[in-house]
Amino acid sequence: MELFSAVFWLALVKIVFIDLMLAGDNAIVIGLAARNLHPSVQKKAILYGTAGALVIRIVATVVVLWLLKVPWLLLVGGVLLIWIAYKLLADQGEEHSDVKAGSSLWVAVRTIVIADAAMGLDNVIAVAGAAEQHLVLVIIGLLISVPIIVWGSTLFIKLINHFPWIIYLGAIVLGYTASHMITEERRLSPFFTEHPALRILFIVLVVAGVVFAGYRKRSSSRQGGEHQRSYS
Repeated sequence: MELFSAVFWLALVKIVFIDLMLAGDNAIVIGLAARNLHPSVQKKAILYGTAGALVIRIVATVVVLWLLKVPWLLLVGGVLLIWIAYKLLADQGEEHSDVKAGSSLWVAVRTIVIADAAMGLDNVIAVAGAAEQHLVLVIIGLLISVPIIVWGSTLFIKLINHFPWIIYLGAIVLGYTASHMITEERRLSPFFTEHPALRILFIVLVVAGVVFAGYRKRSSSRQGGEHQRSYS
């Protein structure tokens, strides 16, 4: 992949979009960790905590990029990403009451960094897959998306709530990235190269399966919630 080519820019847009789609929990954690601090200190906690989380995220993604070169791990990463895409649609949002608010600047910063590292595995795998093992793409993508996550996460979450189809678009992008990773696995790539029609069919089936399974799960969860409210 050549730097700043059309393919490069397309992959960069995909990385930023994926990071934004998977950033909801991270944005909530940042807010909860800093909620008890004085307003004059909150901005510092968010800034320092995000900077530390960004460094860890870059290092973790570089490690994953290296691991994806190991035989069959590209396949494993693709399967994990399919699960992540499904969870993006299936999850109705979880409570984060277990995230303790920091009582001081550095306690809040530590909470943000640790929580982001624990919750950021999905982002790391997704970004590594979308970058197609291109380190420059990873760094540029994270440098663009992380500030947007910090300062624009509330707006983005509101957009998702107002336009639910954005969630499905994100799942489609993740499903495509996952299936592309699997077809690029060195042990499987020759087969898909010889049978391009099967490669396209496989990608379509993965994307359709993710969307259908996620939609069914969301529908059943929504119906279960309505039944529970009707009995209460």
